[in-house]
Amino acid sequence: MLRKLNFTELPGKGSHTNWIHPLYNGKLTVSGKDSSDAKLYQEKEVQQAIKEVEERQQQENPEDEQI
Repeated sequence: MLRKLNFTELPGKGSHTNWIHPLYNGKLTVSGKDSSDAKLYQEKEVQQAIKEVEERQQQENPEDEQI
C-alpha cells in the first residue's frame, strides 16, 4: 500500500522498516517482515499516513479530483 503511493522504504533496525514520503511529515516505522501481520496500531498509523498523503496530493492537484 505504501509503495503504491510512492513511499520510500528505508532499512531499519532488525525487522523494522522506515517509510518516508515528501508529502508526509516524519517517518512511519513498521515492525515485522513483509509476510507478517501488522499490529493494529501500525495498521492505523499506515492508514493515517496514506490519508494524509492523498489529501495533500488533492490540495496540490485539484484538477485531478473526481466528480
